[in-house]
Amino acid sequence: MKNKVTIQEIADLTGKSKFAVSRALSGKPGVSEETRELIVRTAGQLGYYKRKEAKDARPAAREPKRELPSAIPTLVPASGAILVLFPSIRAQSRTSTSWSSVFDGIASRLTSCPYNVLTLTEPSGDSMFQLLNPVALKGIIVLGPVSTPNLLEMRRLGIPVVMVDHADPAFPCDIITTDHFSSMRELVVKLISKGCRRFQFVGDPGGGLSFQERRLAFRSVLEEYGLPYEQNPDLISRDSLEQVIPRVLRKDRLPDVFVCSNDDTAALVLKACKELGISIPGQVGVTGFDDSRPDAEPLLTTVHVNLEHLGARAADKMLWRIEHPGSHPEKTLVYADPVFRESV
Repeated sequence: MKNKVTIQEIADLTGKSKFAVSRALSGKPGVSEETRELIVRTAGQLGYYKRKEAKDARPAAREPKRELPSAIPTLVPASGAILVLFPSIRAQSRTSTSWSSVFDGIASRLTSCPYNVLTLTEPSGDSMFQLLNPVALKGIIVLGPVSTPNLLEMRRLGIPVVMVDHADPAFPCDIITTDHFSSMRELVVKLISKGCRRFQFVGDPGGGLSFQERRLAFRSVLEEYGLPYEQNPDLISRDSLEQVIPRVLRKDRLPDVFVCSNDDTAALVLKACKELGISIPGQVGVTGFDDSRPDAEPLLTTVHVNLEHLGARAADKMLWRIEHPGSHPEKTLVYADPVFRESV
C-alpha cells in the first residue's frame, strides 16, 4: 500500500530539522534558499506532493475504475487493419511484462475505430510478411523486444510503427514506454528515507532497455546521496539467477535491500531466502518492479505499472500517426507508482 510521506522522513533524508522542513514546504521565511531547494527537491522525489494532492481530493468509499483518456476523435473512416506484434516466445521468457494486459488496452481503443485488429507472434525464421498480406496494413504496434531485421522489414513497408517498452537505434519510430528511470528513482529514494543504506541490484541484463534504465536509476540515486555502490557482478550477469542468488546469499553479507529489476526476479530472491531460512523483512528487504506477482509471500514491495493504460496510449498514438505520417517520431513516458508492502 502507498505510504504517506512524512515531515520526519524528509528531515531524515536531508539532515535538516523538522522545523526547517516545515518552513521550507510552507514557503515561510527562516531557511536559506539552498536549504529550501534541497528540501523541496527531496520532498518531490519522495512523492510528498502527489500524496498531498491525493489527501486534498474528496475521499470516496471505493476507488472507481480509472477511465482511460479518450481516443483521437477526428479519425477519418478508412478500411484496413492494424497489426499487434507480440514478442517471440524466447523473448517473452526474458521479461515479466504481461502483454495480454497491454493488448487489452489496445483493443479497448481500437474496437470503436474502422480498422480490423490482427495479432501475430514474431516469427523466428521466414520473412514475417510472407505470413500475411501487408497491403491492407495501416500500422503495426510492436509489443516488447523485436529483432532488428524484422524492424527493417517493417521500414520497407512505409507504414506507421509504434513500439511499446522497446527501442532500437536502427529504427526511429513512436515509442510508448514506462518511465523506468523516474519510477525506480522514486522507489530507491523512499528506501533510503526508511533508513536503508546498503543495496544490491538483481536482474538479467537480457531484459533489455527496461533493465538498463532501472539499473542506471538505481545507481544514480546512490551516487546522489553519497552511498556506496558495491554491486556484486554475479547478480547482474547473464548467468542463471536461480543458481546465482542462493550462492550469493550463502557467502556474502546481506544488504539492507535487494532491489530487483522485476517481480519475477524478486520472486527468485524470496524463494531462495525462504529455503535458506533468511527472514524478510527481518534480515533483508526485497523489492520488484511491474506489480505482476500478487502470489508473492510476503507481499512484495514493487512499482505498479498500469499495463492496460500503456496499451491504450499506444493505440492513441497509432491513430494519431495514421493521420499525421510526416510528423517527427515521439517518445511518450508513462509514470509508474512505487507500492510498499510487506517485503520491506
